[in-house]
Amino acid sequence: MLLSLRTVRVGWLPVVAAAALAACGGEAPPAPEAEVSLAGAIDFHAHSGPDSRPRSVNDVEAAQAAQAAGMRGLVLKNHYTTTAGRAALAMARVDGIELFGGVVLNRSMGGLNAEAVRHMVWDEGGRGKVVWLPTFDAEYYLTREGSSEPFVSVVVDGRPAPELEEIFGLIAEHDLVLCTGHSAPEEVLLLLPAMQRLGVENILITHVFGQQPTLDQMRSMAGAGAVMEIDWLAVFSGGRTIDEYVEAIDAIGAEHFLMSSDLGQAGNPLHADGLRDYVRALRGAGVSDADIDTMLRVNPARLLGLQP
Repeated sequence: MLLSLRTVRVGWLPVVAAAALAACGGEAPPAPEAEVSLAGAIDFHAHSGPDSRPRSVNDVEAAQAAQAAGMRGLVLKNHYTTTAGRAALAMARVDGIELFGGVVLNRSMGGLNAEAVRHMVWDEGGRGKVVWLPTFDAEYYLTREGSSEPFVSVVVDGRPAPELEEIFGLIAEHDLVLCTGHSAPEEVLLLLPAMQRLGVENILITHVFGQQPTLDQMRSMAGAGAVMEIDWLAVFSGGRTIDEYVEAIDAIGAEHFLMSSDLGQAGNPLHADGLRDYVRALRGAGVSDADIDTMLRVNPARLLGLQP
């Protein structure tokens, strides 16, 4: 097994570095997060390299760190290229962990391009499982930021973009997970009936708080059967507070949420380190271990078609 000694952030000791130290005959210092077990955890939003943006670890290193932490799996995400084949390659190098990839329908993949989804499914290794609607090229994201860059619209004249019919059909046919990307809450609520009409069963609202929905909109998403992602990066970076998450969990129910890290950026903690802090923060805010288990283990496994 390859081991990376890469240190991601001062004061953080990645588990791969600790493992390497032990393998060399030294003793790793006690980990302050040791009381938090990540056994069975699946991180549905893990960034890694190679990428066109700076990342702290590559796919194999990310898998090694997650496996060393006892995690069950990772979903590798890249905004501009497919990660299905990369997940297959990394999984062949690291035993004892499930790795999945997917495709984000940004302009680099042709936008709302059914062929990109079809070829992701055909990728050798069968690890392509997730389709994200546009993220950094989403109309809502770019117009909200005041950008004049070209965007990809998922709603046209108040209706789902015509290209989505075939895309939703492929997602249903192959039992994939449909993530909503950086679509506006209003767009998501308009698209949900079309997804369900075409047989899409596994729907994840991408880092739901990032699109600033109201609590009533989140209730409607949950009522339509969607799971909502709440990511640690938003709290870690100061964009959101753990209390906002807890308020939503209490109001709607943990069964409608999924915890992810959304980590992997250069200079940020490793995925497992972030998830441990996430668990501690939720516990400190009064969220039960049973609810954390639902959001960190049960819901990700169900969406990916894994046994609980």
